[in-house]
Amino acid sequence: MLGKRPNAILFDLDGTLLDTAPDLGHALNRVLADSNRPLKKLTEMRPYASHGSHGLLKLGFGDDYNDLNRTQLRQQFLDYYEQRVCVDTTLFAEVEELLQVLTQQQMPMAIVTNKPTLYTQLVLREIPALARIPVVVCGDTLSVAKPDPAPLLHACELLSSHYQYPIEAQHALYVGDAERDIEAGRRAGMRTVLASYGYIAAHDNVQAWRADFAIAQPSQLLDLW
Repeated sequence: MLGKRPNAILFDLDGTLLDTAPDLGHALNRVLADSNRPLKKLTEMRPYASHGSHGLLKLGFGDDYNDLNRTQLRQQFLDYYEQRVCVDTTLFAEVEELLQVLTQQQMPMAIVTNKPTLYTQLVLREIPALARIPVVVCGDTLSVAKPDPAPLLHACELLSSHYQYPIEAQHALYVGDAERDIEAGRRAGMRTVLASYGYIAAHDNVQAWRADFAIAQPSQLLDLW
């Protein structure tokens, strides 16, 4: 237990707040079909959805995803994803209710994602429940992305400006479902929460990530203080 209420909660996006795997997977299968490759099932793709285009293309193409075709295949993927960025994407169960409670508690909240700004904005405008989160830091907002801690620290700065009082990283929580999330949170000096309901593969050694807490469903976040 935290022992006291955090001063802010920062969330990853894909695999933590949103189930984006169906639309990401659709984009991958479009690219695979163009290359006459076998399509992947959603159950195969889901654990890799937090790893973005590179992780999914590596899953689909294996060693044939390399320096010779990486740029071309990624652009194909992103073009298909942009066409269908929020068709089957949904909030994870309990997320909307969680955000409502946190809003009622006047909890400062931010999203820190490695998803590029273009696709983040396209998704967020389709999900009204996320409009209550005032600060969004994307993978290309700064020159570095997670697992670098800078995007999380930048989010704290933006929250401080928004709320007109200091939001200190050491008193904040970062919630995410990937190793890079936990590493970034730890390096930023935050307490970290593993969203174990997210995109975690069977081979992931989550104990080695050293998250401070783990939750099996979003509502359990409220039990931490």
